[in-house]
Amino acid sequence: MTPRDASDDSRWSDLDRPPLNAAALRRGLVREGGLWCDVDVVRSTGSTNTDLVALATEGKAEEGAVLVAEEQTAGKGRLDRQWSAPPRSGLFFSVLLNPAGVPVPVARWGWLPLLTGVAVATGLSRAAGVDTALKWPNDLLVTVGGEERKAGGILAERAGSAGVVIGVGINVTLREDELPVPQAGSLALAGAVSTDRDPLLRAVLRSLEEWYGRWRAAAGDPVVSGLQEAYAAGCATLGRVVRAELPGDRAITGEAVAIDGDGRLVIATEEGVQEPVGAGDIVHLRLA
Repeated sequence: MTPRDASDDSRWSDLDRPPLNAAALRRGLVREGGLWCDVDVVRSTGSTNTDLVALATEGKAEEGAVLVAEEQTAGKGRLDRQWSAPPRSGLFFSVLLNPAGVPVPVARWGWLPLLTGVAVATGLSRAAGVDTALKWPNDLLVTVGGEERKAGGILAERAGSAGVVIGVGINVTLREDELPVPQAGSLALAGAVSTDRDPLLRAVLRSLEEWYGRWRAAAGDPVVSGLQEAYAAGCATLGRVVRAELPGDRAITGEAVAIDGDGRLVIATEEGVQEPVGAGDIVHLRLA
């Protein structure tokens, strides 16, 4: 799908969900010496990740490019799951990062989606006043009526030599009758003090710039940068009994006890084995 520019939309067409102002976002985020070089807002597209990966691989986007969509019709989640929501009900955006020039060893690039999770949770906690937690590896959790619900997700995709495109989807004003599944949530349902997407997006991108700069300055070292400690502190998966559904139709059950130096989830099984999991679907079963 060809992205449609958001500028052809009246700012007053939906008072509950006004569109983002790309020019104001650029003024607030793009600065000399900063990470973000451009912020583009489109009215609708299939997937901001797909679009930005294409632009990056064609040499039409550079590190620090931000692509935001008011609506995604083919948004992607982990394991090829679809992500959809009403127009302007959330923040759907992708950023291009390329730590190769720093350089950060490629072996440490697996921390980028976890870093983004920490940055998003930190930014939303500050700007929305919502207590957020992370489900390993890339889900953002909020509490609605005492129940843990997913309000956001993160997806990283390589863009060849251009770096990594990281997509973020966050439900902001989604109402109960708009939830795609009962287990979903939104910032509004979690009691956010603000659901104005403009300051929320600015807070998240500034937090991401801060964490990325810290990690990059440490050559991607998760300990020196404080990233490993911060992720573990905000991870709702640790200390839980979980089931890891792994590639190849294999599954293991045990207590999630740590995040290792490669960003993998370490699960202690009943057999006394500590098994690191680098990819898979994690199901929270109960507190240990």
